[in-house]
Formats: sequence, structure tokens, C-alpha cells
Amino acid sequence: MRRSNLPAELNRFVGRDAERGELDRLMADFRLVTVVGVGGVGKTRLVVQAAREAQKRYCDGVCLVELAGLRDPELVDHALVEALGLADQTSRPPGEVLADHLAGRRVLLVLDGFEHLVDACAAVVRRLLLSAPGLTVLAAGRRPLRVDGEAVLTLAPLPDEDAVRLFTDRAAAVCPGFGPGDPEPVRELCRRLDGIPLALELAAGRLTALSVQQVLVRLDDRFRLLTRGSRGATARHGTLRTAIGWSHELCTPEERLLWARLSVFPGPFDLEAVEYVCTGPDLPPERVLDVLDELIAQSVVLRDGSGPAGLRYRMLDTVAAYGAEWLAALGDAQRLRRRHRDWYMGLATWCELEWFSPRQAEVAGCAESALPNLRAALELCLEAPGEAHLAQHLAGTLWFYWVGCGRLSEGRHWLDRAVALESGHEDARLKALWVLGYVAILQGDGTAAVGALHECGERAERVGHALARAYTTHRKGCLALLSDDMQGAEELLGRALAEYRELGELNSQVLMGQVELAITKVFQEDLEAAVSLCGEVLEVCEERGERWTRAYALYVLAYAAWTRGDLVAARELLDECVVIDHAFHDLVGLVLAVELLALVTAGEGDPVEAAVLQGAAGRMWESVGPPLFGSAYFGAPRRWCEQQVREALGKEAFLAHVAEGRALGLDAAVERALSGRPCRAAAAVERAGGGRGPLPEMRKPAGSPPVKGGEPAG
Repeated sequence: MRRSNLPAELNRFVGRDAERGELDRLMADFRLVTVVGVGGVGKTRLVVQAAREAQKRYCDGVCLVELAGLRDPELVDHALVEALGLADQTSRPPGEVLADHLAGRRVLLVLDGFEHLVDACAAVVRRLLLSAPGLTVLAAGRRPLRVDGEAVLTLAPLPDEDAVRLFTDRAAAVCPGFGPGDPEPVRELCRRLDGIPLALELAAGRLTALSVQQVLVRLDDRFRLLTRGSRGATARHGTLRTAIGWSHELCTPEERLLWARLSVFPGPFDLEAVEYVCTGPDLPPERVLDVLDELIAQSVVLRDGSGPAGLRYRMLDTVAAYGAEWLAALGDAQRLRRRHRDWYMGLATWCELEWFSPRQAEVAGCAESALPNLRAALELCLEAPGEAHLAQHLAGTLWFYWVGCGRLSEGRHWLDRAVALESGHEDARLKALWVLGYVAILQGDGTAAVGALHECGERAERVGHALARAYTTHRKGCLALLSDDMQGAEELLGRALAEYRELGELNSQVLMGQVELAITKVFQEDLEAAVSLCGEVLEVCEERGERWTRAYALYVLAYAAWTRGDLVAARELLDECVVIDHAFHDLVGLVLAVELLALVTAGEGDPVEAAVLQGAAGRMWESVGPPLFGSAYFGAPRRWCEQQVREALGKEAFLAHVAEGRALGLDAAVERALSGRPCRAAAAVERAGGGRGPLPEMRKPAGSPPVKGGEPAG
């Protein structure tokens, strides 16, 4: 797990000294503390600040989980797995993964924006607190979780002095040199806004065009009008609605329209998405940027930073909810949701095509950033009558993300739901089926894989879908490979590749089929054929800028180099392989590379480091599936390495160093695998785009059979 994923502070934290002290006391006495209060009162900011101040007490890390954009209660566990950086790819329930990971660790888990998922969140928190005695949960929402042992802190608005300080601080940010002059209008404004931080920040954002006195007059004029329809709301909730509604009333018609339409995005969005989803005759594309700029200036829309996927924007949940009410009142919500879905269907299609290109890393970052929106698109497809085929198509199109970016568990969730529906569209169902089979294979769930591939094969034959038949044959070959049926795998993979050539199909999947065929060759000691096949793959990867499949080809070439006794070449190939797989969060490729790297390290004369790497790999397998797929062929290098290193170190020392490796987190394990060889590691990063005596017995003699009776030969 990352030590902390708390966001950096973008502006100064103001006030709340008493609440921070009380919250710190509660966190010392209770394992579940929930901060509740009206929207916009500053719950999120307070709990993040409290977590930041307390993080030294949690030796295993602090993790913020933002749930406001999540709609499916079944994904709560997945969201926690994601936030903790576990990247689990097994078929185990994510709740089990969480419990296993947190047991024995001292962790602070911060849950924000859970109120719309309160039942699911309460069940998850209760289960985790019972199974992980070192866990503390700090939650922020509009209502308590109502879990036994929960301490609740109700957050009131800011007192007058703190409210004035906050308003003045934010006003100075938008109007450098701001000074209230006569402080009374500022005090009056803060009182009228009830000291609610979000309302104060929205008002401060207006000072680019209005004076404090003008803001106060306009707020007074609209107070009654803007609270109409909020009967039953608390006074403070009415004040917040007044502040948001006042800001809304001051917007131009175009700004109000864009505000409402932006509410369909449950996660960060970019300008291109806005230009497609939110435009029309009343808001032409050429006006979007200027209108969006105005909403940013008014603190309605926030910049979400710039990462691998580029600049993104977002709306606070309370502000988005207000916009959603207006969108519903306009009767336009479903049309906008469909446009939103169509954009992200198109984005997923673009990503799948561009995955086989030099933009592969950009595609991975784009899909990661778009995940909340992709989830919303999948949900709409699954719930809308007659659109199951769209869900199947989208879940299948995202194969590159499920498989290539460490999202097998979530991919399985959506694929299972999609294929459970009968869509009447064979193309979409066939794609979802072979992708489901692929994901299940990598999770070690052979039963599900066989069922999906059998259905896919039968349907493909019945309707004459040659491409689906080729993918089915390919994945059956992959299943045979992991089941140690080398002859069956060789026949099926060779047939699939021939079908791909006949159909003119060339992409990362096809190249992976060629790598998998090379694996059957290297396991059967046909090194020349394996090297030739991977050489062809590397040529295409170089030409197309493909890196994900390249890493698997490097693994096979490293295996061949080790078999021949060329440890220098094997090390260089594996260094680059590790860098690529880690960049894509592909745990399957990464753990295979680390396993082989342990064997190479032992051959270089360092049994201690080899044992550490074996321990690190053992922990990684827990997040992938059955260790080494339960395969004697894939498991042989580990057994050879363990046998020789155990003999060199002795049982107790061997186990101690394996335990040292198991204690390493993923990032630390990768750093350890590449450490001590800075020149080679730096060269690996560049290529990827991103004293004991030798132990000669560690090298398996060329020509000897790799496996016999499930045990290492010789």
C-alpha cells in the first residue's frame, strides 16, 4: 500500500482548532469516527487535515477513499482495493482481499462521501473492523454509519471570526491585495451565509466582478426566492442552497445550462468530453471553453490537476447535485446520460484501437482517469431496456484495461453482469464471452473460463463469426498452456495465429498469441524457435510502439538466455520487463519477471537477494491467483531456485530472507529487484520509456527436460 494518498493542500486550512482537537481525541479512543454535517460545511477538508496530522501514528499508511462518484454498492469493496493500491487480480471476493491485507496492519482508512451507499459502506466497515484490529476508520458524510462502536462528531458551521478569516483568505486569492476596509459588510455576509465554508468560497469567487456590498445586496434580494421548494430542509441546508442558488442565479443562461449538464459526470472530465456531451443549439461547441472558464472563476468547477491523461476538471458533489436538480427540472437528464454514455463508449473504442500504438501509456492513463465515467456508462447500459448489447460491447472493449492495467477483478464484475443478459446481438455477446474467458483464465478460474469459451465457440460456429472463433481458439490455447498441456497449447495457438493471418488481424492480442506460442517452445527446449518468434514480436512492437506485449516477449527471451547460461543478457531483458509491467500495473507479467529474476540473481552469486525476491514474488501471487498458475512448467524455475538457495543459505536463513521479501510492498519490491544495478536499471527505464562466489549449479544445463513428473529435472 502507498504510505499515503492524501491530496496536497491547494490553499490554507483555516480555523477548526477545537474540532481538530476533539477529532484527535476521538481517534485515540475509538476505531470508527464519523464526522457528519450538512453539505458544504467542510467535513472532507477537516477529516483530510486530521488524517494528515495523525498519519505518523499509522505505520502502515493512511488511505483516502472517495466514494461520492460511485453508484454501484457492489463496487465499494473494489473502490477500497483500488485506493489501497492492492491491484488484486484474483477471482477472490474483494472483501476477502481487503480483510487479508489489513489483518495485522495499523492503517487509517478515510471514507468520504458515503451517504448514498450507507448500507453497503456500513457492512464493509463492520466486517473490516472485526477482522483487522489495527484498523481505524475516519468517515465523512451527511449521516452516521450506525456501526457498533462508532463515535460521531457533528460539524457545525464556522464561528464568526473563523468565517471572516476564511472569506478574507479566499477573497485575497482571487483579488490580490483584497482588504475588507469596513469589516462590517464582510461580517454581515458571513453571518448571512451561516458560516458554511462552501458558501463562503462561492461568494469569494464573485469578488472578481462585484464588491462585498454588492454581493450582500444580491444575496439579500434572492434569499426568499432561492430557498423556495426546500421545505423540510434544515435552516443551514437552506442557507447552503441559498448560496449555491444565488451563485446559480448570477450565472448567465449559458453558464447555468452548462452547470446543469456537467452534473452527468460522476468523475473528472476533460474539455473534449464537455464539448461533446454538453453542447447543442443553445450551447455551441465554440462557446464551451469560455463558459467553462467562467464557471471555474466562480468556483463552480475545479481544476483537477494534470497527469498522464492531461488536464481534468471536476465539480464538488454538493454543487453537482444542485446542477442535477436543474437538469431533472429541464427534463433533459436521460438524454444527457445517453450522450455521456455515447462519449465514453467512443472513448473506450478509441482506447482499444490506440492500445496498439505508441500512445499505449497515454491510453492507460486515460482509462484510469475515466473509470468513474466508464462505470456510469456501464450502469446505464445494464439498466436501460434493450441496451444489454452495449454493456457487452463496452465491457469487452475494455479488455486492454482489465487485463493490461491490473483490473481483472473489476473487469470480471462487469463482464459477468453483461453476459448474464441476453442481448440478441451476437457480435457484442461473442466479444464479451471471449474476454470473460481470458479474464477468468488469468484469475485461475478454469471452470468459468471453459464455460465462457465453450459458449463463445459454439455461437461463433453457429453464426459463422470467424474472428470470434479465432479469439476463442487462442484463449483455449492459453488455458492449455497454463494447464501444462504443451502439445495442445502449441496446436491451438498455432491454429489461432493462422486464422488471424487469414483474417488480416494484427493487434496486441495477436502478438500475445505469438508470445504464448514461444513460451510453449521455450518450455520444450526449442530455444531457436522461441527466440525467432519473439524476435518477430519485438520487430512489430518497435514498429508500432507497443510496450505491453513487448514485456512478455522480453520475459521469454530472458528465459532462453538464462537456459543458455547468459545471465548478463537475462538480467538486462528482465530489468526492462519489470519496468514496463510495473508502469502498466500488470501484476501477471511483473510477478513472472520477478520469479525469473530471482533465479538469475542466484546464478549471479547472491542467494540472499534471490531469497528476498522469491518472498516478494510469493506475496505478489496472492494478488494474482494460484501461484505460478498451478503449473509445473511455470513453477519449475521457482523450485530450482528455492532448492539451490536453501542449500546455500540453510533452512532458517532462507526462510528469514523470504520473510523479508514478503514484507515488501509492490513499489518497494520493484525497487529492490532493480536495486544495486543503477546503470542497468537506468538503461531499462530508458528502453522502456519510462562478494559471494558463483553458484554454477543454478544454471539448468541446456538440453535437459524442464519438467518431469511435476518436479525439476536433474
